[in-house]
Amino acid sequence: MRPKPQIPAEIEEYRDELWRREGTRQVETALDAERFIEQVGFAACLTDSRRPGPSLYVAVCGRRDAVMPRNVQKDPEASLTWVLKDELVGRGKLYYAKLARGKTMFLAPRMIPYFHAVWGVRRSEEKRRLSRNARTILHVLRKEWEMSTADLRDESGVKDRKAFTRGVDELQAAMIVVPSAVFYQPKFTYIWTLGVGRFPEALRRRVSRETALREIARCFLTGAGLTIPGEMARVTGLPRPEAGRGNRALVAEGYATMPAPGVYQLAASRRLEEAGFR
Repeated sequence: MRPKPQIPAEIEEYRDELWRREGTRQVETALDAERFIEQVGFAACLTDSRRPGPSLYVAVCGRRDAVMPRNVQKDPEASLTWVLKDELVGRGKLYYAKLARGKTMFLAPRMIPYFHAVWGVRRSEEKRRLSRNARTILHVLRKEWEMSTADLRDESGVKDRKAFTRGVDELQAAMIVVPSAVFYQPKFTYIWTLGVGRFPEALRRRVSRETALREIARCFLTGAGLTIPGEMARVTGLPRPEAGRGNRALVAEGYATMPAPGVYQLAASRRLEEAGFR
């Protein structure tokens, strides 16, 4: 079996700075979180050091080896991440949803067109690509614009909880529906709305799939410094061949180098530039 490539120490230090894995740069407020996600372009919400890529939870912890405890309710860092997530959803400056392969992610507005070009479902494609339950839920939400989970389930007639959840997850993955608020009293509920209501220009902007793959690769590599085989696909949810196409496009324009098969590194001048900016 071929040994798994290791991330060099200097690259880990580069990631520590850009992904806020340092105690001096950890995320403490919603404004910190917005700035962090704007800088990195996209980030997972509650993943820890066992998963690659930028993470809001790891940035809140401010350390490279952060691991989510089993009892998250009593963990102050996990609790703060959850509170910040709710604040960010309500503030509406970042795109938040359960995207490809069920990955719950934040996107900076500048990255929305590229993710949408890869995973979004346009209105003309809905009948062919969405399930009946998803289309039923969407039909109700387009009339009401914003609804709580319970009201949307009742109005859509998709009474089965699991079927309803699958339908909403499908609409989130298609980048059509997003949560717009979270309430805990009198009972826990999300408020659901149409993504185009919050980010009309970004979701209506047309870009080619090749451009989208290149820019998603650029965004990840800028923050990572170097990516090993399968890493970008695992972080973004892209199929590995498409992740490779995006990375090779960066090599072709001189933004990155390929020191070994499947390994892509930010060009040295670019890496120094990014580190210098921060």
